[in-house]
Amino acid sequence: MTTDARPPGTPQLPPPAEEPESGESPAPAPAPEGPASRLRSALDLIDPGPVLPNTPIPPRASPAPPPPAIPPLPAAPPKPLLPPEPLSDEPGPLRPVPARRPGVVAAAAACVVLGAGLIGGAAAGTWLGDGSGGPATGGNYTAARGLWHSVPVDTLFPRTIRGTGAGPGGADREWTRIGVAPDGDCAGALDPLLLKVLEPVGCARMVRATYTDATASSVTTVGLVFTQAEPAAMSALANRFSSEKLADRPDLLPRTYPVKGTEAAGFGDRQRASWTVRVLTDAPVIVTAVSGFADGRPVATPQPAEQATADGASGPVAEAGLGHDAKGIADNVERGLRKRAAASPEPAP
Repeated sequence: MTTDARPPGTPQLPPPAEEPESGESPAPAPAPEGPASRLRSALDLIDPGPVLPNTPIPPRASPAPPPPAIPPLPAAPPKPLLPPEPLSDEPGPLRPVPARRPGVVAAAAACVVLGAGLIGGAAAGTWLGDGSGGPATGGNYTAARGLWHSVPVDTLFPRTIRGTGAGPGGADREWTRIGVAPDGDCAGALDPLLLKVLEPVGCARMVRATYTDATASSVTTVGLVFTQAEPAAMSALANRFSSEKLADRPDLLPRTYPVKGTEAAGFGDRQRASWTVRVLTDAPVIVTAVSGFADGRPVATPQPAEQATADGASGPVAEAGLGHDAKGIADNVERGLRKRAAASPEPAP
């Protein structure tokens, strides 16, 4: 029996912990459980899985380059002045008429071909072309392709064209044919840049004629480019002319056809004043017209026919009615071409 010798009022100490048996380590005291302890316990239950080696991320593929765009035409530069085309005093050779076969005389009579290269268009009843082809076959589109050699020149280019209300202010106009150029390719009849623009449709043949107005103060060359293209190609070219406004570019003017001994004797490249270029989609044909002053004066700034005939148009070209000349003659020749293509006979069965 032990006696506690501590003075009264002294706090009593807890009894000492029991000593573990020899060789045993004391068990650690459990840590108080809190949020961090519960999180570690939850993470210990997650299987991390196998450790993967570091795999390099492949570089992101760059997007494929867009297809190359069709290069646009160069900006319209100042028009180089070229000398007029040389004229020949000799008419083109006449070629014999092919023999008619029995059974097709009636059909051939509508498209007899009497001659080829024509100078001046003076011979009444003469025809364009060399007589090697008969009437075109198929629909109106196909029929139009062969009109340059299967109809009289007077049908494509009438001796006289009357334009009711076709002049400035709705005045009537009248134009007289003074020359017809020999049929040929487009190389000598079109400027190089315009020829390049028309390459997708191909030039099979071109025919041209020159007119003067009733006062002999203006001259106009109208042309028909007969192409090798099908309707889809003609539509594509027409869309390009519309979207890029190619018909308004002064570096894409058609060339003139001067005629010696007439009001158009001095009608050259420098005299071009107003013009129109039309790509037809219902026929493989491009209609062109270019006008100028009959006195041979040069024109520094040509004006498209659509602008020169607009309400309120001013300037020497518009006021002289040169836009009306180009537009009115082109309108008449275009209508005549469509009418003749629609009337072309179908081939004999």
